[in-house]
Amino acid sequence: MADMPRAEEALVEYIARNLVSAPDEVQVNCREAGRNIIVELSVASGDMGRVIGRSGRVANSIRALLRAIAAGENEYGGERRQRVILEIE
Repeated sequence: MADMPRAEEALVEYIARNLVSAPDEVQVNCREAGRNIIVELSVASGDMGRVIGRSGRVANSIRALLRAIAAGENEYGGERRQRVILEIE
């Protein structure tokens, strides 16, 4: 059985697939580096502008949603203190 994707990974993949014209080429990888969670988003070169948006508005909106997820509670009821970084390739 495959591991369940992280909430951050699932959110970015859902948003990206609904924004781009080639949803099959969307790839999202999530990894931890210390206290950081790095979400790497890869889309087709023609869809890069759709994901970034004018003046980076779409990308910044995705980052804001990721910050909201990271600020949520962990499985023990305590506050999570992780930083989520979105890298778009």
